[in-house]
Amino acid sequence: MVEQSPLRPETQVVQQGRPEREPGGAIIGGISVSTTFRAGGEYIYGRSDNDTWKDLEAVLGALEEGQALVFSSGMAAISATFDLIPPGGVVVAPTAGYLNTFVQLRKLEANNRLRIRWVDINENQQVIAALDGAAMLFFESPVNPLLTVADVSTLIREAKARGVLVAVDNTFATPLRQQPLKLGADVVVHSLTKALSGHSDVVLGAAITDSPELLEKLMSYRKDSGANAGPFEAWLALRGLRTFPIRFAQAENSTKILVERLHNHPAVERVRYPGFGFMVSIEVKGGARAADKACNASKIISYATSLGGVESLWERRRRHDDEPLEVPENLIRISVGIEHVEDLWNDMDQALTRSQS
Repeated sequence: MVEQSPLRPETQVVQQGRPEREPGGAIIGGISVSTTFRAGGEYIYGRSDNDTWKDLEAVLGALEEGQALVFSSGMAAISATFDLIPPGGVVVAPTAGYLNTFVQLRKLEANNRLRIRWVDINENQQVIAALDGAAMLFFESPVNPLLTVADVSTLIREAKARGVLVAVDNTFATPLRQQPLKLGADVVVHSLTKALSGHSDVVLGAAITDSPELLEKLMSYRKDSGANAGPFEAWLALRGLRTFPIRFAQAENSTKILVERLHNHPAVERVRYPGFGFMVSIEVKGGARAADKACNASKIISYATSLGGVESLWERRRRHDDEPLEVPENLIRISVGIEHVEDLWNDMDQALTRSQS
């Protein structure tokens, strides 16, 4: 008998999380809305278990090669991950990255819940030196919004050699370009609001692990904190996830074309692109005023916060008060959608040109 190869991601997103194959059975799973269950069965209460969550979790777990838990938001998943740190424990975290992650870390430190060692995630020796005695290394790669890429495998290896838990925010790279659990990470988190669901109509998050012990702790946090997802949102995310690889491929192909052209645009000082994915950041000549002017001049690309949807978005990131100071005032973060690349380029070109007048 010939052994079958593991299913590829494009097949996993379609095949996982489906009802059992049986004559007359449904192809699409339903939305399970009951919060109450009769005694004596597997389910006890709607804050603990839901069939729609489990369908979505089956797909996410297959993509990251672990066991997934769906949360009410990406930040809820990150908060659950930080809850794994013992009281007063040290977390090693980068100075630049998603602003709400670092707002949360600062609040936890202010409340004496944990201590932070800030590092430049691109400086391996600095990160490694900070790991001694730490409880967790938490980072994202590519970094939001600077889009630098960490030496993920080295950092994970060095952290694990010191007995440090490793958690990676994989929202930007997605499981199509990076699988941190396979590299030895303990927890992977995602904002499902972004590329995985892909339609800008749900707020959800996920944490994935291949450790039964950590899974139990994360599940306990979700149940006890009430950070559980709504069944309608979970079903919408699952519906969007079915087309994720196709959307990703279209957006990534367009991004590479746009990046090549942006390098030669007279209004652009610098282009930041990690070489993969649908995210690119540019620094515009003329400072913050010119960057804002460009964002407001677009006709197709929306000036908005978020990323990973079918529609293209851009924004000047330092307009947010909590954005790290490492982010230049004139930096525009761009999330490339699935519109025709020539229409996107024409819109970018005219907006950037107008920013210089």
